[in-house]
Amino acid sequence: MRSVRAAFVGFGEVNTPREIIERKCGEARRHLEEQGIEVGWTEPVADDPEGRDVARARAELAGREFDLLVVCLAGWIPSHAVIGVVDPFRHKPMLLWGLTGRTEGDRFVTTADQAGTTALRKPMADLGYRFKYVVNYLGRQPDMRKILSFAAAARAESLLRGARIGEMGYRDMRLYATLHDGVSLRAKIGPEVEVFEMLEMVQTIEKLDPSEVSRLADAVRRRWQFVKPPKEGTVENAVRLYLAVSRKIRERGYEAISLIDVDGVKKLLGFAPAGTFMLLAEEDNVCTIPENDTLGAVTQLITRYLTGQVAAYMEFYEFLENGMLMGVPDYVPTEIVEGPVTVMPTAFGEFGEGLLNVSRVKTGRVTLARLTHTGNRYGMHIATGEAHWPRKWEEAGWAPPAPQLPSLEIVLDGRVDEFIQNVLGQHYILSYGDHREALVDLCNLLGVEVL
Repeated sequence: MRSVRAAFVGFGEVNTPREIIERKCGEARRHLEEQGIEVGWTEPVADDPEGRDVARARAELAGREFDLLVVCLAGWIPSHAVIGVVDPFRHKPMLLWGLTGRTEGDRFVTTADQAGTTALRKPMADLGYRFKYVVNYLGRQPDMRKILSFAAAARAESLLRGARIGEMGYRDMRLYATLHDGVSLRAKIGPEVEVFEMLEMVQTIEKLDPSEVSRLADAVRRRWQFVKPPKEGTVENAVRLYLAVSRKIRERGYEAISLIDVDGVKKLLGFAPAGTFMLLAEEDNVCTIPENDTLGAVTQLITRYLTGQVAAYMEFYEFLENGMLMGVPDYVPTEIVEGPVTVMPTAFGEFGEGLLNVSRVKTGRVTLARLTHTGNRYGMHIATGEAHWPRKWEEAGWAPPAPQLPSLEIVLDGRVDEFIQNVLGQHYILSYGDHREALVDLCNLLGVEVL
């Protein structure tokens, strides 16, 4: 992903020594740049009687492309000077950042930074600005975790606006929890969802170069570790569908993809698309989720834009007193696999043989999230916990010997019964680490309720 792009403007009262304001603003900018943020900046603004600084900064900022505006107070300044600069950019996320003084000899010297920020916080809220308020505590370095969380959220908002999600087919298994409303989703969150027909993919498959299929099939056999040899044509089925979908992705610029699984690929083409999904993640670096789960795909984009991770999906199998058993009956992306990617050719129920990923999944600190909507109101359910390798278990219905599906037992930080009463669907999106604050920051920017 591209770096976060920030526009930076510092402020300090006209009577404060200019060299102090410039030094403090320069140090703040360097903190951002050291974290990989691209910072475009204008010289610090003072409340000069003629308003020349305000006009200059406003004009310079107007020519920049940025994800967030950093409003950095290096000292006291009357609020009107700040609002005069930033109000034309009220549509952008803002970080209201108050700096601190420093010790000189046996005394602490301050420029009353927090007098300025406290005079601004409520007016900025009343003006409808979307901002996060952070301060440096007396004589301390900034808490960059809070700043980076908000910066990532601002970038995610920019990337979501106009992102494209491709969906082959519609409403697999006639599910309800996977449905979406295209207009409110575009208005509130940003992505455009495009539905295309499986027939188009079948027609593309018929025109594929057999040598292209053979080359990738051979590479797959070398790349993945197979529990047993697959039947003739099993790998090729996955590769053909992958090549067809991949062309559609390149043609339309999709950043996430979902396929009609049970009522489509399995029922009509006669195989499971797990191998296709694995290749889409490995070769095309797109988010993937089965069963026409549109809101799951949107949650994946949100998670990826915030964390840079693959944003894998997981499904609930059982609830435990302290958490849940989550797994997938098809595939996990290579990024979250512990050890070699292990594939088992097998079949479920009456469906033909497909490639089932039975790899071991990485453990550790995790965040679970899912987006939902009721009409044009959107909400996100967020939970954190610790993921462990699961006990030995199996899902009934697989051809014997039943596989151990890729899965985790997740011990929640909060109460399980509270989580259950807010659960939004069978699929949740998993990321490694605690990303709750960044998700909450983004929800606040988008006007999404946090559940």
